Parts: sequence; C-alpha cells; structure tokens
Amino acid sequence: MSAVPLVPEDPYPVSRRWRLTGWLLAAVWLIFLNTALDTALHQEQVWRRVLGVGTLVAFGLGYVLAFEWGRLMRRSGRPIPSRRAWAILGGLLALGLAGMPGTGGEWMATLVFVAAAAIFLLPTRPAVVVVLLAATTPLVLGRLVPGWGPERTIFFAVLLASLAMFGVSRLAQRNAELQAAQAEIRRLAVAEERARTARDLHDILGHSLTVVAVKAELAGRLLELDPARAATEIADVERLAREALADVRGTVGAYRGVGLGTELAGARSALTAAGIRAELPDGLPELPAERDELFGWAVREGVTNVVRHSGARRCEIRVTATAVEVRDDGRGPVAESDAAGHGLVGLRERASRLNAGVTVGRRSGGPGFLLRVAVPGAED
Repeated sequence: MSAVPLVPEDPYPVSRRWRLTGWLLAAVWLIFLNTALDTALHQEQVWRRVLGVGTLVAFGLGYVLAFEWGRLMRRSGRPIPSRRAWAILGGLLALGLAGMPGTGGEWMATLVFVAAAAIFLLPTRPAVVVVLLAATTPLVLGRLVPGWGPERTIFFAVLLASLAMFGVSRLAQRNAELQAAQAEIRRLAVAEERARTARDLHDILGHSLTVVAVKAELAGRLLELDPARAATEIADVERLAREALADVRGTVGAYRGVGLGTELAGARSALTAAGIRAELPDGLPELPAERDELFGWAVREGVTNVVRHSGARRCEIRVTATAVEVRDDGRGPVAESDAAGHGLVGLRERASRLNAGVTVGRRSGGPGFLLRVAVPGAED
C-alpha cells in the first residue's frame, strides 16, 4: 500500500528473534480475516475472487507494516506524524472498501484492524472517534444494506480489539521511556567515567610533573657546583617519570591504588628537592583501606600545592586515625582559582564518598596555608 511509509531504522537494535516476534505479534491477529478470505475464495466470478483476495492480502501487509512503523517510532521516542497516521488509516479503509465486490459484507472485519491501528497511531481523542465510527458502522449498514444484517459480532470485536491495542500502545510507550532512561544512564555513566579518568590523570601527573620540574631545576643548578648530586637528582627525575607512566597506565587499566605510606615517602622527596623542610609523622595509625587511600590523595594534593604555590620554608603533615593535615608557613595559592582547582575538586569528590570533610584555606593563628581532610567524628 503506497500510503504506508518505509519502516524506519530501529534506534535500539534488538536480536533477530525479538524483531521477528514483533512482526508476528501484528500478523497473528490477521486470522480474524479468515471469514472474509473464505468468502472471496468462493466467489463464482474470477475477477471478484482476485479482487477480494488481492485487497485482503494488501490490507494485511499494510496493517503489519503500519504496526511495525508505529512500534519503532515509539521506541525511538519520536512523535508519530499525524498526517501520515491519517493517511495510513485512510489507505487501510480504502483497501477494505475496495474488496467489497469480492468479500461482500465480510469486508467489515477490516474495521476491527482500522480501529486498532487508530488506537496505536493517533492521539486519544481522535482515536476514540475512529473507534466509535468503526463500531457503529456494522450496526448501521446491517440495517441499510439488504442481506447483510446487523453485525453485532463486529461491534464487540472492534471494542475489544481497541481495548487490547490501548494496552499494547501504553506498554510500548513505557518500554520506550524505559529504553530512553537506560540510554541516558549509559551516557551519564560514560561521562562520569571520563570525568573520573581525567581527575585521576590530573592528580597523578600534576603531582609527578611538579616534582620532576623541581628536581630538574635543582639538578640544573647543581650541575657545575656538585655534579654527583646533580646526577642523583637526574636519576630521581628518571625514576619519577617512570612511576608517573606506570600510574597513568594503572589509571587507564583501573587497577592503580594510592596509599598513605607511599605518598608520605614521595612527599618527603618532593619537599626536600624544593628546599622545603619536611616534618612528617614518625608512625601511622591503622587505617581502613578506603580511608588510607583518601588520606594518601590528600597528602599528594596538599604537597603538590605547597611545592607549586606556597613559597614555604617548612611543611608539616599530621596524621591521626580520623584526619590528615598538610600545613605550611608560606603564602598559599596566589589566586582563589588555584585554591579551587581540579585537584581539590577531585579530592572533595573522593571525600564525599566517605562523608568526610575537606577544609582548605589560611591557617588560623599564624602564617601559612592548611589542607585538612577529616572523617565524621574527627576532632579539631
């Protein structure tokens, strides 16, 4: 049927088995055209027989294509074009009427499918109007056309089919909404994973490259004054570069971990290379794995900021079972944007997973800057 458009591409591809099930769901109801088909096949005149069978076949194919088109439009979340829906219904009705010379009064069985298609393709109000017209037509024509008789069976079939199609259409709509929600969840998950990877790469490379830059600068100054010390610093630069590369690979592979003990050792090396006196704890309390990792990230971010921005001469790191502090005697970040950079954003995100608080700003009662991460119940 020319009025039926080509079936659009399914935006949520499914297996061939389930696609075939969708087609069968529409085609199986065509069994109710069997009486009209039997009437057409028993016509004495060949042209009536051919016309009746041909229009019924075209009607069935048009109905199945219309159902599949409407189903895919709903799956894609796109509105069904009103003009095209009316054109489809008009084409189906025209095929049913065209088959009357071959099917006689049995053509009215096609009204059941026209009503069901209206429920599936049209908004509620016009669909109800079509259903009422399709239901009353057999009763009216049965009284007006001699030999047809009132088709009460068609009347009830139209109402029942419309009610069943109403349930099918609502189910299709809910499935489309569910699939759209799932697609949005997948998109947000990908965005979150990208943000996590970007955050981790920033935290890892920001710290490592800062230390590499400081040590390279120190090696340059010592090259003539103390070549042996310069060679040691260059060896440290090479080691740090390899560790940074390993961390990046670990981040991409999602198996890298950060520990407080490792970060304290790295902090001592970075602070010493920058000419900042490091005051670190002699021992560490037993910490749960998640808290140990969070405190490690806090030390990494705090020391990176001290080396980059503070201009400090001394940096102190304190660790308790419930909190970690990185404090210095310098000027802190040179601008507010430095204090709220990507590293601290990432640290706050990690802290929020443990309901921990992050404090960053000027030290009270003295010069310098303070970064503090405390889990619930931490004492000031």
